[in-house]
Amino acid sequence: MNVKDLLSLKGKIALVTGGAGNYGKCIVEGLAEADATVITASRNIENSKKFAQKCIANGLTVHVMQVDQADHDSVMSLKQQIIKKFGRLDVFVNNAVSRPMSGYNDPIELFEESMRVNATGMFDILREMTGLITLAGGGSIINISSMMGVFGPDLTNYEGTDMGDMPPDYFFHRGGLINLTRYLARMLANKNIRVNCISPGGLFNNQPKRFVENYCKKVPVGRMANNDDIKGLVVFLASKASAYVNGENILMDGGMHA
Repeated sequence: MNVKDLLSLKGKIALVTGGAGNYGKCIVEGLAEADATVITASRNIENSKKFAQKCIANGLTVHVMQVDQADHDSVMSLKQQIIKKFGRLDVFVNNAVSRPMSGYNDPIELFEESMRVNATGMFDILREMTGLITLAGGGSIINISSMMGVFGPDLTNYEGTDMGDMPPDYFFHRGGLINLTRYLARMLANKNIRVNCISPGGLFNNQPKRFVENYCKKVPVGRMANNDDIKGLVVFLASKASAYVNGENILMDGGMHA
């Protein structure tokens, strides 16, 4: 098969949760550029609509739906909307994450809230969307983790800034998602569903100048990630081009941990 055909997502229905976020927008755009019909779902439907309108104006096929993954009824409503409108789901990019904690000493109730959204809620929507992909005869699940799920915090990145009090819940959930990927790759193989994970490094988002300088010194490619860096990787894992890739966690950090 021609490599362009291997990478094509024409005829595929793809769902991206957290599609209104920084990486979410890149992912939605990339999948749509590969000719998938993309559903962007998040709590903030107004931001999603604004972004979807820009995509549509560029000739891309993007639909907006609302979901709160911490609310089971909301998850089931999303599932029914997808069935009613499209009748199937081929690709699920599990990207949504809540950030209730801002540092180590935050109230323990915020850790509990993070568990409700990022553990229980995340697994709920993951399991329900897996059911849709199963009905379609198989497909691809892509979990979006972080290099912070693989390594502890490098506090030297924050020298000279007022940053650096790292939230423990984020490291906990991102690490767990990586191993959940391996579990699901085994459990869902007989359903023709591949499950992989991407762990990005820092996305440039107008961080303080000193932080960017500290960070980029440690990256062999000499910069932080940009909006295009994750696109090709997501399309690869969603498409037939990665048909023999399963249960992997791909560290996308510019060589920072090489």
